[in-house]
Amino acid sequence: MTPRELLATAEIPGGDEMRLYRRGNDHMILLERTELMSTRMSGSEEALATLTAQRLGAKPRQRWLIGGYGMGFTLRAALKVLPADAEVTVAELVPEIMDWARGPMAELTAGGLADKRTRIHMGDVAEPIREGGFDAILLDVDNGPDALVRAANQWLYEPGGLAITKAALRPGGVLAIWSAGPDARFSKTLLQAGFRVEEQEVRGRSNGKGPHHFIWFCRAR
Repeated sequence: MTPRELLATAEIPGGDEMRLYRRGNDHMILLERTELMSTRMSGSEEALATLTAQRLGAKPRQRWLIGGYGMGFTLRAALKVLPADAEVTVAELVPEIMDWARGPMAELTAGGLADKRTRIHMGDVAEPIREGGFDAILLDVDNGPDALVRAANQWLYEPGGLAITKAALRPGGVLAIWSAGPDARFSKTLLQAGFRVEEQEVRGRSNGKGPHHFIWFCRAR
């Protein structure tokens, strides 16, 4: 087996250390022994964007917010399906993630960072959420409602945070939340927060195989 090569590390504000590895042509980001993301598992993060676009339809001048750049799969997929007059803001808390995107993983960006529709917000996703005015808010933060990476992210998945996020959506807007797995308690929390909720299981790999991941698609009632 090809050995795994450590390329870089990054400190998560208020959290632990993430490590970027390469094995052959594959890249992976780990938190301790947990693989947070890898180039082999792009399918569900791409689905986060493409399935959201299907639900919004052909609305003009769409404004999207993506919480967490990761390896850029969701941004790339969004840019493929959005029209030229769209705007996509990506909120990324960890500066090294964007350094990696422009450095050892530059080929994965596929021009997405240079696209005129892309805006990068360096900081907490809470900041653009509080500004509001989005047709779609896509959250791929902290592996889902468990807040695995950073405890401070838990507010996003609690009633108060969901109320703020709902207020940040334009009429007819969609909140899409990615998770490593289902969470019945969180589904109930979304309903109690005043959302109409559609739950969809997706596969981790772009070829329809791999682990089962989960996305909640939510609209205000």
